[in-house]
Amino acid sequence: MATFAGFGERVVEFYEGLEADNSKAYWTDHKSLYESDVRAPMEALLAQLEPEFGTGSIFRPYRDVRFAKDKSPYKTACAASAPAGYLQVSTEGLFAAGGYYRMESDQLERFRTAVDDARRGTDLQARLAALTDAGMTVAGDRLKTRPRGVDPNHPRLELLRHRSLYAWRKWEPDAQLHEPSCADRVAGTWRRLRPLTQWLDDHVGPPDIRR
Repeated sequence: MATFAGFGERVVEFYEGLEADNSKAYWTDHKSLYESDVRAPMEALLAQLEPEFGTGSIFRPYRDVRFAKDKSPYKTACAASAPAGYLQVSTEGLFAAGGYYRMESDQLERFRTAVDDARRGTDLQARLAALTDAGMTVAGDRLKTRPRGVDPNHPRLELLRHRSLYAWRKWEPDAQLHEPSCADRVAGTWRRLRPLTQWLDDHVGPPDIRR
C-alpha cells in the first residue's frame, strides 16, 4: 500500500466536473482521475490510520437510485468509515465525524434511558460541551417535540429529542488537503471524538440483530 501523501491535486476538480455532469460518459472519461486522485489516496489514508483507529472501508461511488426521485448515478463525494468515525472528501473539502448517524428503535430506547439517568446524562452533556469548546459541531436528527411521556421540564430534554447523535469538523479545500499532514486533521478529530463514541458504545451499543 502506498504511503499517504495527501489527496490528488485534481480531487476537487474531479468532483466539480461530476456535479456539473453526473453521467456515465463523464465517469468513464475521468475514471482514471478518480482512481489516482481520489480513491488511491483515500485507501492510503485509511491504511495509515488503521493501527490506531481500526480497519476502514470506502463507500461505493454509485448511488442507489431504485426508489429515488434523483436518478443521478454517482455520489458527488468519496466517503469512508472506520470504527472510530466517518470521513469524506468533496468539492467542499475534508469532513470528519463520529457518533451514531442513525439509531434503530432498540438503540434509541437505550439512548433515552441513559440520557434520562442523571449520572450518565450529565456525563454525556459534559462530553458534548467539551467537543463544542474544541470547535466541533454537535448534530443529529431530532424530534420537533419531546418524546412521548417525557417531562417538558426535563433538564436534558434537548438531548432526549435526538434520534441520532454525532459531531463533526470540516475544512475548506486548501493546500493541506494535498499534503501528508491532511492525515493529522482526521486523526486529531477522531481522537477528540473518542469520549462521545465511547459513551455511545458503552450505553447504546449496536442494534439488536434479532429484531
